[in-house]
Amino acid sequence: MRAKLSYGVTAAVLVFYFVLVGSRGVMLIQSGTVITVTFGIAVLILPVIGVWFLWKNTQFVRKANRLAAELDAEGGLPVDELRRTPGGRIDRDSADEVFARRKAETEDAPDDWRSWFRLAVAYHDARDTPRARKAMQRAIALHDGRPVQV
Repeated sequence: MRAKLSYGVTAAVLVFYFVLVGSRGVMLIQSGTVITVTFGIAVLILPVIGVWFLWKNTQFVRKANRLAAELDAEGGLPVDELRRTPGGRIDRDSADEVFARRKAETEDAPDDWRSWFRLAVAYHDARDTPRARKAMQRAIALHDGRPVQV
């Protein structure tokens, strides 16, 4: 729940920022000189890119949460079996052990979205966020029956 609240607050702040920047872009365009119109258009591009990025990330999170709920209903969510340091951080060797098992599971069933979901969690636990995201995108594509990019 805390993650959802943090995401919502961050998204709201970003939307406020986009509106603020967009209004400045409109003001620059309304000035009417060639330089201010050019800058105004450039400034308006930033919120458009930001809104697109926020939308894509929100869709990704919603789809990943949908897969997690479905996997939870099936009883297939990965169990947290990781050792932790006294400070609460995940032990690197423990994460590597779990990752090796998840990778083998995915290699045995490369077309199963469930194994890709669990691999994404293992990547995340091993602090490899880019690969975790790619694995989750693959899980989503497999679940939705879309072609998977290799």
